Amino acid sequence: MELKILNRTPTELKIEVKGESHTLCNLLESILLEDGDVEAAGYNIPHPLISNPIIYIRTNGKKKPEEALKEAAEKILQKGKELREEFNKTAEDWQKEKK
Repeated sequence: MELKILNRTPTELKIEVKGESHTLCNLLESILLEDGDVEAAGYNIPHPLISNPIIYIRTNGKKKPEEALKEAAEKILQKGKELREEFNKTAEDWQKEKK
C-alpha cells in the first residue's frame, strides 16, 4: 500500500491509496464516521480498472484529519485482534464439544 496526499488543510485531508479496493476503503470510511469529530468521510474510485481509491476526511477542527485517520486505523487493528481472539475461543470450545 502506498499513500499520496492530494490535498491538506487544517480540517480536511484527501489521499490516494494505491493498491487497495472497496474492502479497505469501506471499512475505513465506516470507522471514521463513528468518530464524533469527523464531519465527513468517504472515498471514491474514479475508475475501477485504472484508478486508485481517493479517501476524503473532514473534521470539525477539534482534531486534525490525520489524527482521525490514525485513530481509525488503530480501531481497525483492535477489531481484527478481537475477532481473532473470539474466533480462536469459539473454535476451541467447538472442538471440546465434539469430543
